[in-house]
Amino acid sequence: MRRMSSADPQVMLESVGQVEDTDINLAQTALALAAAERPGLSLERYINHIEKLSKDVAARHAELLDGDTEDNVETQLAALKDVLVDKHGYRGDEEDYDNLENASLIGVIDRGKGMPIALSVLYIQVARGQGWDVAGLNIPGHFVCRLQKDGQIVIFDPFDDCNVLQASDMRQLVKKALGEHAELSSDYHEAMSNRDILIRLQNNIKLRQIEAEDYEAALKTVEQMSMIAPDEYRLLLDAGVLYARTGESRQAIDLLEAYIDKTPDASDRHDIAIFIQQIRESMD
Repeated sequence: MRRMSSADPQVMLESVGQVEDTDINLAQTALALAAAERPGLSLERYINHIEKLSKDVAARHAELLDGDTEDNVETQLAALKDVLVDKHGYRGDEEDYDNLENASLIGVIDRGKGMPIALSVLYIQVARGQGWDVAGLNIPGHFVCRLQKDGQIVIFDPFDDCNVLQASDMRQLVKKALGEHAELSSDYHEAMSNRDILIRLQNNIKLRQIEAEDYEAALKTVEQMSMIAPDEYRLLLDAGVLYARTGESRQAIDLLEAYIDKTPDASDRHDIAIFIQQIRESMD
C-alpha cells in the first residue's frame, strides 16, 4: 500500500476534489476531514497505526494460508477479524452511538469504537492494502462491507464484530430502516464510490450538528464536503439553508439560486424559489 501523506489537512482535502474517484485514498481523506476540527494535530500516528493494521492483517493472512487454510474470502475476513476485532478491539459504539467522535476516523482510532461507516472506512483501507476486492454497501440506516474473490462473495458488518450477513439479515436491516413492507433492492448490493462514502460519513456529522442547532459547525462540515466533491450540486442546497439559518442571507440566496440552476427536480426548484422569496422578504 502506498504510504499516506501527513500533509496539511486543508491541502489534502483540496487535492481530493481534483482527482478521479479511484485515486482517492479513503482513510487519508477521512483522517484529513477529522483533523480539520483539531488544528495542529499531526496525522503521523494515525497513518502509522493504519499501516500497522495492514501489516498485521497481511501477516495473519499468511499464517492462515500456511496452516493449509483455503485462500478465499472467508480467510480474508478471518484475518481482518483476528486483527481489528480480536487484537485491537474495534467495536461498534452501541452505548453512545450519536457521539460525533463515532463518525471521526481519528476518534475511532483513539477510542477503538465508532459507527458503522467510520469503522468500515478502516476495514476498507486495510483490505485494500492487501489488494483485496472490498467495497462499502449503502444499506438504508446502516453500512456494511463486501469482500469478493473468484466469484465468491461475503458481506460483513464491521459494527458487529465482522458478523457475516445473509440475505435474511440484510432484509431485516432494510425493514428496520424503511418499514415492514420494504424489501431488498439490487441497489443495496452496489459498491459505493469513495466520494459517496466520504459524503455519507460527513452527513452523519452534519445531521447531528443540525440537531444540536450548531448551524455554523454544520456549515463548515458542508464546506469540507464541497471541497472533496465539488460537482455534488446538492451540497449547494445544504449550504444555502445553513447560511440562511446563520443570518447570512445574501450568501444563502446566491447558493440557493445556483442550486435551482442545477437541480433537475421541478418541484424542488419551485419550493426553493419560494424559500428564496421568504429570505428576501426577511431582508426588507
